[in-house]
Amino acid sequence: MPDSSYPANPLLVSTRNPHKITEIRDILGPAFAVMDLSACPGVPEVEETGLTFEENATLKVLAASSLFDGWVIADDSGLEVDALNGAPGIHSARYAGTPANDAANNALLLKNLATTGTANRTARFRCVIVLAKSGKKIAAFSGTVEGTLLDAPRGLAGFGYDPLFVPQGYGQTFAQLPESIKNALSHRAAALKHLKNWSGWNLSPKPQGP
Repeated sequence: MPDSSYPANPLLVSTRNPHKITEIRDILGPAFAVMDLSACPGVPEVEETGLTFEENATLKVLAASSLFDGWVIADDSGLEVDALNGAPGIHSARYAGTPANDAANNALLLKNLATTGTANRTARFRCVIVLAKSGKKIAAFSGTVEGTLLDAPRGLAGFGYDPLFVPQGYGQTFAQLPESIKNALSHRAAALKHLKNWSGWNLSPKPQGP
């Protein structure tokens, strides 16, 4: 496991989402020098044709890893709603169509929940992170957070379905909770903790002075 006694480990994240990069940097801390795809502009947009979060994350990470000499991660994540048989799932980001729009996705989710005729509003966020190097998939890490969905958005922070999702044991949505709490609870945080603690990291110690 890397720690502050080691030089920062360069880590490319196969994303152009600034919210995601900020969250990953906050969670992984100074042991990693986290970069987004602006550091490797030749990486093409990847069509997410996989049937699972891990398959989609793998498509994204290999597209970047084939062009970047170092560690690369990509994640795929989404919301699974029990009353909707796990939807929107892998389609979470573009649930209401393209281009992706958080407000439209939330509105469609509430509309579809209203048609189920059930009071069950349990759901979970799921994240799968895939690690690659030299164009090869190395490992996958997953995390979830359980919660319930409100009938209207609350809070101005966060992104995606955060204004609707109340994590288990709390009374506020992810869009209302302080960022420090969200980053400790989130599905991405759980997956990133597994990544950070991965036994395969092999970092050189800092050079010793004369």
